Amino acid sequence: MNTKSKNLKKTTKEYKNPFTSSAVIIIGIVLLGLSMIVSINFGASNLSYQDVWKAIFHFDPDNSSHVIIRELRLPRAIAAICVGAALAVSGAIMQGMTRNPLASPSIMGVTSGSSFLIAIALAALPGISYLGLMMFSFVGAGLGAGLVFGISAMAKGGVTPVKLALVGSAITSLLSSLSTAIGIKFNVSKDISYWYAGGVSSIQPQHILFAIPFIVVGLILALILSRSISVLSLGEDVAKGLGQRTGYIQFLGTIAVLLLTGAAVSIAGMIGFVGLVIPHITRFLVGVDYRWIIPCSAILGGILLITADIVGRMVNPPFETPVSAITALIGVPFFLYLARKEGRGL
Repeated sequence: MNTKSKNLKKTTKEYKNPFTSSAVIIIGIVLLGLSMIVSINFGASNLSYQDVWKAIFHFDPDNSSHVIIRELRLPRAIAAICVGAALAVSGAIMQGMTRNPLASPSIMGVTSGSSFLIAIALAALPGISYLGLMMFSFVGAGLGAGLVFGISAMAKGGVTPVKLALVGSAITSLLSSLSTAIGIKFNVSKDISYWYAGGVSSIQPQHILFAIPFIVVGLILALILSRSISVLSLGEDVAKGLGQRTGYIQFLGTIAVLLLTGAAVSIAGMIGFVGLVIPHITRFLVGVDYRWIIPCSAILGGILLITADIVGRMVNPPFETPVSAITALIGVPFFLYLARKEGRGL
């Protein structure tokens, strides 16, 4: 049996799953709505669900509870959902295009590249606007990904999943060290620490307004490419045999990843492992069709990050544990399991 037949047979088997894709989406949306309500209600100030309802639909600017909800908690919840969705879909695209189960923005150097360029911008251009920081974040995302894939391609034996992970970890450490050095040298360590802590606690409404258009465009582009990514995930040779322009699809997929990750890092800093864990969970639930994986990953990614934000507020009240620490508790064991499973590819 040739490779194409084996891939198609494997794909057919993986489509068979007790969970239906539509059920995952419906249940996910319900859970996402409930998580958002809990996130808005939960905090240092005791607020009732009635306060939340009135603040959203009958806002009173003279009511302090309404101001807290509209200016602080609602943007925070929206940001958690958007960032979680963006990182999860980025990971799904990367894993689908590269057929690498270890691919994700945090491991492939994309998020560290964004933060590195943000550090340079803060040091070289004091007073830079938020939109300017976002542009540097996009460029940095491309820089980080380019370094990881370029160095991996030059290694003996070619690119393998574990080599990408190892190079990605090395590049991430390098860029993080350089960012720290820049912060110390130019006295912007306090500003840079926000991006490396990773979280949504300081989100302002204007941040959401800047970032959401980029995230929406990235998600729409990912949905448009979803069918092509399904074919590409069978292997580049199979995709070419079916008449697909693989280079064109990979280019557009890369643009989607840079838009999503760049926007996510610009408002929440470095949050790892969402893009690694969620696509694997999604494939287990809905199979290997990226027309379902993309929207389901967005929903599940939003649920994961907003839940992690809630847990971070519960660990040591009234202080908050960074969201990145909570996602790392889930992601590190998952990463080690996948690395061990794929270690034979070294």
